[in-house]
Amino acid sequence: MTTDDTKADSTNVTSVTSRERASAADDPAMVVVDPFRADPAPELATVRAGEDLDWVRIEAHLREHLPEEIDADDVFEVLQFPNGAANLTYLIRFGKRELVLRRPPFGTLAPGAHDMKREHKVLSRLWRHFDRAPRALLFCDDPAVAGADFFVMERRRGEVIRGVVPENMRELSDVGARLGRALVETMSDLHLLDPARCDLGDLGRPEGFVERQVRGWKKRWDLVAIPAHDAAMSAVAERLAGAIPEAQRVSIVHNDLKLDNCMFEHGNPDRVVAFFDWDMTTLGDPLVDLGTLLNYWPDPADDDVPRGSHAGMEAMGLPSRAEVKRLYAERTGLDLSRASWYEAFALWKTATVGAQLYHRWAVGDSTDPRMEAMTTRLPRQAASAARLLDELD
Repeated sequence: MTTDDTKADSTNVTSVTSRERASAADDPAMVVVDPFRADPAPELATVRAGEDLDWVRIEAHLREHLPEEIDADDVFEVLQFPNGAANLTYLIRFGKRELVLRRPPFGTLAPGAHDMKREHKVLSRLWRHFDRAPRALLFCDDPAVAGADFFVMERRRGEVIRGVVPENMRELSDVGARLGRALVETMSDLHLLDPARCDLGDLGRPEGFVERQVRGWKKRWDLVAIPAHDAAMSAVAERLAGAIPEAQRVSIVHNDLKLDNCMFEHGNPDRVVAFFDWDMTTLGDPLVDLGTLLNYWPDPADDDVPRGSHAGMEAMGLPSRAEVKRLYAERTGLDLSRASWYEAFALWKTATVGAQLYHRWAVGDSTDPRMEAMTTRLPRQAASAARLLDELD
């Protein structure tokens, strides 16, 4: 979560106007953003309507239960990190001491999703062995405090990049290529860790991990299935289940790695300082993470609707998907001849996530207006997944 909220001088900025955003409401991918001139989205905001918690209870709980080395005696203040799409993430201040609180979204949750206990377990141990993991400080499973499980972690400082290059990197050479290389190298380093040495050997059941992923995400799709797209999504699910690759190693799998889930050092595109959103982390086949990253990664070969979790990524000069795979294979030594399966799985899974987010908005569990357009890309995602599986036939 970047700490530099300073706006660029208006003479050097081409912002996406509200009219442009409205005209692209049916497909967020059609928003055109110049990543070297546009205004980045603000990292902090007042708490969104409908997403306030019982701050009096939370404040009292934190003052009593935070570790002794955390000074929680000063004035309490809350802001929200507004850019996430699911889990609710807040900045907690006790005077100058800043912490981050995370809890699941409101409403009915998909089975196994938004697991704050899991995220706390990972981050309370992994930070000692992998310095890109923020340290978790407290976990609470008493729903009387915040309405659901939550945990608190340290705040990291740096730049989270969502399709717009930070001003302090815009004059650097090959910035997009360097950002991509640093992300792939950091992901590789995570996958090369020994889970047992990180005290995470009990995090999951690696045997059958990918099979369970396919079955589990099919169940999630069935819970929110959109009738017009059910045949295509179910057909991809059947093909995925029938062609699962054999895992080459067991690794710590983040399960949601993408550009905007990592933070870079201020002014340094060669150094990742944090990965975020560890609530789905488990043990299993590391190529699942590679597939997730490729799913969100734009490429010069894309059609008129490039991939990418945020508009602007396609113009940042990021490495191609082929280069991402080359860098990853070089650093990990893994065989990527079946990488298309993992990319297809990630596309299909992401389409399901979009359907879940749309469903939460449609039934009134979310007040975030962005959720209304979350299924726009679903038909293309299903079709792209099918084409990738064709490459393996």
